[in-house]
Amino acid sequence: MTRFLAVDVECVATGTDHNARSVAQIAVVDEYLNVLLNVYVKPELPVVSYLTPLTGLTREVLDTHGMSLVQALAAVRATIPRDAVLIGQNIGQDVQWLGLRESVDFEGMQDLQGLYRIWNDKFKSYSVFAQTHLAKVLLSWQDAPGPNEHDAVEDARKSMALFNHHRSVLATSAEAMEAARQALLAAPVPASFAKRHGVFEGVCMGNRKTCTCGAPFFG
Repeated sequence: MTRFLAVDVECVATGTDHNARSVAQIAVVDEYLNVLLNVYVKPELPVVSYLTPLTGLTREVLDTHGMSLVQALAAVRATIPRDAVLIGQNIGQDVQWLGLRESVDFEGMQDLQGLYRIWNDKFKSYSVFAQTHLAKVLLSWQDAPGPNEHDAVEDARKSMALFNHHRSVLATSAEAMEAARQALLAAPVPASFAKRHGVFEGVCMGNRKTCTCGAPFFG
């Protein structure tokens, strides 16, 4: 039986352009929302910003709990079986950061962005929603208390809950799918961290409209 596992990675900035990121926290959650892995990583390069309001990461956390990237990746490979399907919001980016290979380290991927994209008649195009918006509107998800917007464990659990909701409810009922579509389009969408902070602590946050660093965008 195929194993579904949600994977999430949080990064710190090791440069000022929006691609200069280093893995700093990795979480793996099973389909029952159990946390199988939560590790912190000490970046090999000097950290320009821990992006704390976004990631919740600090120098103290990584100095106290961090391991080398080699150790962390070994732990990831020991946790993920080769028949696993990895779940996540933009999961391809997480897989790339971890250096995992499809059909070698795991079987396949399911990106929530594609799973939950919705045709928007108003704009005659597909709307893609942030994970936080999806979970709040469809699951009434209450984020863990704290000032930061993301945490690898919380986001991995959220990803799996959304995947489970889609396969058990939305994929089996056209009425439920249409209700979800209407709810997602009607609910106000909060501005992302990158939209609110085009540059944070001197680091470009990668919003296409406010990018100041000139680095390329991928995907």
